[in-house]
Amino acid sequence: MSDRETPPATPAPEPPAGAPALPAEALRIASGYAFDGPALDLGALLWDGRCLPDARVRVPLPMLNRHGLVAGATGTGKTKTLQLIAEQLSAQGVPVFLADVKGDVSGIAAPGADDHRVRSRAAEVRQPWTATGFPAEFYALGGLGRGIPVRATVTGFGPVLLSKVLGLNQTQEQSLGLVFHYADGKGLELLDLKDLRAVVAFLTSDEGRAELKELGGLSAATAGVILRSLTAFEAQGMGAFFGEPEFDTAELLRTAPDGRGVVSVLELPAVQDKPRLFSTFLMWLLADLFHDLPEVGDVDEPKLVFFFDEAHLLFGDASKAFLESVTQTVRLIRSKGVGVFFVTQTPKDVPADVLAQLGNRVQHALRAFTPDDQKALKATVRTFPDSAYDLEELLTGLGTGEAVVTVLSERGAPTPVAATRLRAPESLMGPLEPAALDRAVTGSALFERYAQAVDRESAYEKLRRSEEPRPEPVRRPTVPSRPADDRNGRGGDDRDEERRGRRGRKDGRGAKDEASLLEQAVGSGVFRSLARSVGTQIGREITRSLFGTARRRR
Repeated sequence: MSDRETPPATPAPEPPAGAPALPAEALRIASGYAFDGPALDLGALLWDGRCLPDARVRVPLPMLNRHGLVAGATGTGKTKTLQLIAEQLSAQGVPVFLADVKGDVSGIAAPGADDHRVRSRAAEVRQPWTATGFPAEFYALGGLGRGIPVRATVTGFGPVLLSKVLGLNQTQEQSLGLVFHYADGKGLELLDLKDLRAVVAFLTSDEGRAELKELGGLSAATAGVILRSLTAFEAQGMGAFFGEPEFDTAELLRTAPDGRGVVSVLELPAVQDKPRLFSTFLMWLLADLFHDLPEVGDVDEPKLVFFFDEAHLLFGDASKAFLESVTQTVRLIRSKGVGVFFVTQTPKDVPADVLAQLGNRVQHALRAFTPDDQKALKATVRTFPDSAYDLEELLTGLGTGEAVVTVLSERGAPTPVAATRLRAPESLMGPLEPAALDRAVTGSALFERYAQAVDRESAYEKLRRSEEPRPEPVRRPTVPSRPADDRNGRGGDDRDEERRGRRGRKDGRGAKDEASLLEQAVGSGVFRSLARSVGTQIGREITRSLFGTARRRR
């Protein structure tokens, strides 16, 4: 479906003539997915080992901003589920963001391959399958890998998220927040990591400690931890993610000329061995959207649906402040028209406060090989509404491309739990060829805007300039005076010198002596110290007036 067509209302399914009637319980479940408005088709109901193609399992389009969870063991089809949902959202004009951790989602831009597996799945669920590619943009963090570079300034990233990336504890996180507060108040722009390193180093100097004392101070030990963490972080090549031009997250909200939503794919294979980095960077994207978007309340369709892959990496070893930030963002961003789907292996990977916000659930198969697996299985079952299925048995027996589904109806109530055989994606289920991906990246209108990094004057340059030595004033030698009452053969000379001085003042030559005295005063340490103090205060006021204390916006 393209050009934002609204599908016809779907009544409670009735089997075609000659087909066996649906069992009563299956009919009850299927009727819970018979929505009147636009909806996405997930697949067909499974009941008692049979696929019932006339019992469609769907999710209402307006409910996509009520967030969701896609979970399941490795290899059960989570990635293909993301692709299936993203395709249908794009077809209905909704932009989508996908994190491509393993590099196999880029195929969404190309038509799928018509092979026997696809034809078999389409026939099972009675899907009118057509090979279709969808409009896509490809991004890469800092330009590492194939994609348009996505960068953030250190200020825009903020101390809470940066602490998560650097692995700081709560005390160190609070100290880093103090550093950000100081830099913000002094107009020292933190654009890249060398800016942050310069400010931390300055605040541990004698002059910096004096300025920071009234705010609580920064211990040398904590500053050392922060600096070592920054150094190790940069040594891994991570400095490329911070700087300008900062990525404008409004780019994720675009639609193509044909009305379909653009699918933004963040290519992460180059950094998949640094999960803390990419998961926290995804959180920055989401938080930045939350900061920028206006309140819209409940809408007929989302402005964006954001898929947060490998979500368990986001919450591992997270500080209390970080978890509170994530929870608040997820809770409130719904009213800005953005839906968030977390993708992970089990629901227990997501904190309870976040899990409570996720109204749509697609749970793929779970494995129960160990006692820990058994606990995870039981915990997962408890998160579902009451069901006619034996969920423990069902979840361990699902095949690839099958899932247990419950979503929010158009009234906002949970639908019955439905075992579902999912539809086949219509785009390529695999990565694009490298050459095709490169052409898509360099041919984008955004490539020229973000490809080249910019390093303008910021905190590092300003602090370096303030440390440069000032030239000393030129001092001229002066003739030492002699006591006027010297009677040891020198008094006459003194009187002659005094008379010469009086004559000099009369003919203007005494002005040179006065200039010499002025130069001595200006060159004195006291005068230079006073001048530096006054200049610093004036400079601070000018800096505040230019940059303010609020976060720099684009």
